[in-house]
Amino acid sequence: MNKYQEKAVGFLNSAGIAVNGGNPWDMQVLDERVFERVMKKGALGLGESYMDKWWSAEKPDEFFYRLLGAHLEDEVSLTFPLVIQGLKTVLSNRQSHRRGPKNARHHYDIGNDLFERMLGKTMAYSCGYWANAETLDEAQEAKFDLICRKMGLEKGMTILDVGCGWGMFMKYAVDHYGVEAIGLTLSKEQKEWGTEACRWLLIILQDYRKFRSPMFFDRIISIGMVEHVGYRNYRVFMEKMRKLLKPDGLFLLHTIGANKSMFTGDSWMEKYIFPGGQLPSVKQISKAAEGRFIIEDIHNLGADYDKTLMAWYENFVHAWPELKDKYGERFYRMWTYYLLSCAGSFRARHNQLWQIMLSPEGVRGGWKSVR
Repeated sequence: MNKYQEKAVGFLNSAGIAVNGGNPWDMQVLDERVFERVMKKGALGLGESYMDKWWSAEKPDEFFYRLLGAHLEDEVSLTFPLVIQGLKTVLSNRQSHRRGPKNARHHYDIGNDLFERMLGKTMAYSCGYWANAETLDEAQEAKFDLICRKMGLEKGMTILDVGCGWGMFMKYAVDHYGVEAIGLTLSKEQKEWGTEACRWLLIILQDYRKFRSPMFFDRIISIGMVEHVGYRNYRVFMEKMRKLLKPDGLFLLHTIGANKSMFTGDSWMEKYIFPGGQLPSVKQISKAAEGRFIIEDIHNLGADYDKTLMAWYENFVHAWPELKDKYGERFYRMWTYYLLSCAGSFRARHNQLWQIMLSPEGVRGGWKSVR
C-alpha cells in the first residue's frame, strides 16, 4: 500500500466507506492509480476516475452522502495544480459578457431530447416541492404554484423570468394566473423549444446585463439562474433586477446555495457540467442585495432536491436505451455521476436550496409567509 492509498483509505474509513467492501456505498477500486489521482487532483480526479472506470459503487449517491457528510473534501491537500486553478477563478471573471453564452451552451444546449426524457412534462430543471407530491411532475407543478402564490400573482400583472429555461413556468403562470410574461435565456436550444411549445410566449436570447425594457415589471422571478452569475457579478445582478422592478414589486430568487462563502466552484463540475458555475452563500446574497432590496423571507427546500435529483436519475436511466447511440457510454458515466453526486450532496445537507423573497422598499404591513 503506497502513501496515496494509505491516506485515501484512512479518509474513506473515517466516513464509513470501505475500499472493496460489501456495502452499496463502498468504493470498488478497478484501477489502483485512482488513489494518487484523487489525492493530487481532488474532486476533479475523483470524477474523472469514475468516468474512466477506475472506480465504482453500487450506489454512488450513498457514497457521496457519506463522503460529504464527513467533510472529507476539506482533508485533501492543496496541490500546486489545485492552487493554480483556484487563483484563475478568483482573478478572472468566469461569468463575463463573453463567457456567459459559451458557458450556457456547454450545458443547456446538450440536446432537448435528453432533457425532455429526464425532466418530464414540466421541463422544470430545478428543485421540486414535495410537501404533498407523489411524482416528479406533481412536485414541479407544486413548485410553480408555490412561486405564483408567494408572488401574489394577479391577472394582468407583468412578470420577467430571468433564466427562464424552456419557458414552462411562464406558461403555467399565464395559464393559471392570467399574467403577461417575458423570459430571458442564453440557450438557443431552450429558446427554440420554448417558442415552439408556447408560441404566444416571448422568450429572448439575451444576457440579463444587456436586457433593456420600456416598462417596469410587477414581478421578477429567477429560478436556478443565479448559480451562473458568479460572485464578481452578484451586485450587478441585484442592481439590474432593482432597475427593472416597480417600487411596489416583488422579486423571488430561487437558487442552490452554499453553506459558506466561496470564490471557486467544484473543479469536476466546472470542467464537465457547469463551466463558470458558482453557488452563492446567504452572506453573499444579502451583501449584494444591501441597499437595493429588503429580504422578506428565506425558505429552505434543500432536502427536496435529493428527491428531485433521484427522480431525474431514474428517468435518465429508463430512457438511456433511446439515448445511448447519440451520447455514448462515457457520457452516461459522466451524467449519472453528476446526478448522483448532487443527490448525495443535498442528502448530506452539504448544499441548500433557497427561495428568497425580496422587495425594493419593504411590503407595507409585512409580507405574509406562504408555504
